[in-house]
Amino acid sequence: MINLFYEGGVLFMSVISFFLIMTGVSFYTHSDKLKTYGNLGLGSGILGSFIGLYSAFEFIQKVGDVSPSILAGGIRVALICTLYGLLVYLVSRVLYLFR
Repeated sequence: MINLFYEGGVLFMSVISFFLIMTGVSFYTHSDKLKTYGNLGLGSGILGSFIGLYSAFEFIQKVGDVSPSILAGGIRVALICTLYGLLVYLVSRVLYLFR
């Protein structure tokens, strides 16, 4: 699991983890902020994926011809942030239902 954290990019994965923690805290203190932290987590995940895809495509442009397996591996790594952001979003929505 820690490997996914490093592969997804420490910066964006840390930001999304912060929003996950704030989602848990706001469940007990400020329930009106649950949706906000979930949305911020999802938005940060999507932004991290777009930045990852941009840098991957920039590398492909510099190199030229790239095998499909390398391209698929790059896309897989870029989507880790989106999956984690979506997880935070779903957690916030489930907690909002219980609130």
